[in-house]
Amino acid sequence: MNKISLILQDGTTYEGFSFGSKKDVIGEVVFNTSMTGYQEMLTDPSYRGQILIPTYPMIGNYGISEIDIESDEIQVSGFVVRQYCEMPSHNNSLMNIHEYLLRNNVPGIYGLDTRSIVKKIRNYGVMMGSISFENNTNKVIDKLNSIKAYEEHNFVSEVSSKKVHSTNKRNKYKVALLDLGVKKNIIRLLESRNCEVNIFPYNTEFEKIISSSPDGIVLSPGPGDPNNLLDILENVRKLIDSNIPILGICLGHQLIAKSLGASTFKLPYGHRGGNQPVKDISTNKVYVTAQNHGYAVSDEKIPDQLEITHLNLNDGTISGLCHKTLPVFSIQYHSEASPGPKDSEYIFDQFIEKIISRKKKNEK
Repeated sequence: MNKISLILQDGTTYEGFSFGSKKDVIGEVVFNTSMTGYQEMLTDPSYRGQILIPTYPMIGNYGISEIDIESDEIQVSGFVVRQYCEMPSHNNSLMNIHEYLLRNNVPGIYGLDTRSIVKKIRNYGVMMGSISFENNTNKVIDKLNSIKAYEEHNFVSEVSSKKVHSTNKRNKYKVALLDLGVKKNIIRLLESRNCEVNIFPYNTEFEKIISSSPDGIVLSPGPGDPNNLLDILENVRKLIDSNIPILGICLGHQLIAKSLGASTFKLPYGHRGGNQPVKDISTNKVYVTAQNHGYAVSDEKIPDQLEITHLNLNDGTISGLCHKTLPVFSIQYHSEASPGPKDSEYIFDQFIEKIISRKKKNEK
């Protein structure tokens, strides 16, 4: 067994053993509280540039399958687990998690007290860290202190589609999806609701998106700080003013808010897991949601044209917004789950209802 360390920017060091690729990496160290869904987490583009720690102690017991991927590659920079399963048991399993990390050239470390690391992050906030074979801890810390902070990187440019492409063109409704780091399940759920999905790179000009004649527009989730995407806010504003139904999810939600004058801020340790309670203010219903974000919309400067629709019951942060006069709404959580509960898939039904309503008005 090859010894390796997780070294945090403040100098805290945790020793463990290597699995997956044998290389040093740097990333923002974050945790997820879901008990299952490690493959969906690993392939979620919103984790780009981050070292991920699942709080659940045993990872990999049902292996790796084709049906559980959310993008075409592992997106995390590194993976930190208490224990991993070398011999998974599931009829869909193609390989174990060590082999999967190896194929994607992503390092992992196991044998650490992951819950103590999670408690530290919870108490002191997320910080940069390194999975490293380097014995000189000070050398690693110097490197961590000299590199750009996580929030200074535009990770969306790394995970967004590079060209426009489309899904099933025989479907009834045309949806333009601005790809900030979309998960496959969002596309699947739209297709299951009779949508043809035209996927656009994140920085596509307004005119090109509108030229596809969409019935609705989706701004997808994605990684990083929305302040790195200020150059596309004008496009988002134009999309909002087009009067076409728009759904913003996670980062898409933040960009809708920012484009109309709201501000965002970084959470101490983010919301990552499948057990986040969210209250729908209009109905007083509470939904258990899947979330994966490190930033939120501030409630100190909500534009007059926006209304708060949902709140996170753990910390009171904004979890949903809607436009008061236009068919535009957004959620901070992941209605597509993957992993997580499916309580919020109805959001896609609401989006389709807005599309149908607008089409009926235009036919009159």
